Amino acid sequence: MISHPVVSRFLLLLAFGAAASALPAATTFSDPREALVASAKLPRLSIEGNRIVNPAGETVILRGVATSDPAVLLERGQWGRRYFEEARSWNANVVRIPVHPVHWRTLGETEYLKLLDQAVIWAGELGMYVIIDWHSIGNVLTGVYHLPMYITSRDETFRFWNTIAQRYRGVSTVAMYELFNEPTNRNGEMGRLPWPDFKRFLEDIIYMLRKIDPESLVLVAGFNWGYDLTMIADEPIGFPGVAYCTHPYPQKRRENWEENWERDWGYVAKKYPIVATEFGFMSADGPGAHVPVIGDETYGEAIISFFEKRGISWTPWVFDAQWSPQLLDDWNYTPSRQGRFFRQKLQELNK
Repeated sequence: MISHPVVSRFLLLLAFGAAASALPAATTFSDPREALVASAKLPRLSIEGNRIVNPAGETVILRGVATSDPAVLLERGQWGRRYFEEARSWNANVVRIPVHPVHWRTLGETEYLKLLDQAVIWAGELGMYVIIDWHSIGNVLTGVYHLPMYITSRDETFRFWNTIAQRYRGVSTVAMYELFNEPTNRNGEMGRLPWPDFKRFLEDIIYMLRKIDPESLVLVAGFNWGYDLTMIADEPIGFPGVAYCTHPYPQKRRENWEENWERDWGYVAKKYPIVATEFGFMSADGPGAHVPVIGDETYGEAIISFFEKRGISWTPWVFDAQWSPQLLDDWNYTPSRQGRFFRQKLQELNK
């Protein structure tokens, strides 16, 4: 979904310095990867058929929250272990972390990786997996994007995933890489976006990732702002170890939800794992309300029931008090209306 504009590199670096100085002293390692590998206590996940499984072959359903961009949390003064502790207190077993291209460039690779390292270590210590998401919206084939904050390129996307894979190979806490947040061409206004061409782009990334880390798992989003997976019926990604993701906000289909969801993306769960990495609801008069997120608990009950019947993993958007639809009302971590709903579901379903 849409998030806020980038802050200046100067402010981000100041915030990073302040946050770092406030952290307790930790065991030092000669190499950042040494600390990451040492912190990784969760079992490595893999894919068997349409299931995500642990090393014992048991099905794992990932249920958690989608977070804010670490760079934005840093700038607001909200970055720290407490953020992850609060997510875990909802009984989340996964956090999906969005990395906006503009923040990756502005903060710089070295400093941004420090934030991701902290996120991976904190999440792992608390018993939560991590999904890393390259949070672009638009058409990478034409170079036309929804907003400046989402602008990237084929080259930058490859470099990002090369860097991430080299950093987190073998780190079991990092469960999946979400390759491109919301591919869309806005009904042609962003130019042509043929699935065979975009599929080849994704498969080229996966080829590279598997050379770096053969056990890496990837998430592939559908078209129409990450919602539509109908193309997978005839042309699935040509690699094993692939799951698909969808963003089924309430107004993507305004009636006959279950029937439309099954046709648009739910059918994929019969052959491949699905993770709904964004969805959620809010009232029309709420702060930041916009199409397609306006809805209520009727939608919430319907979508969670749909997921649970099909073994679909899920992370509602967004564990934040400002970006919408908010899971939080304030930075005392008071749950919003949808926050109360999804917190209850996490507490009931994650055993």
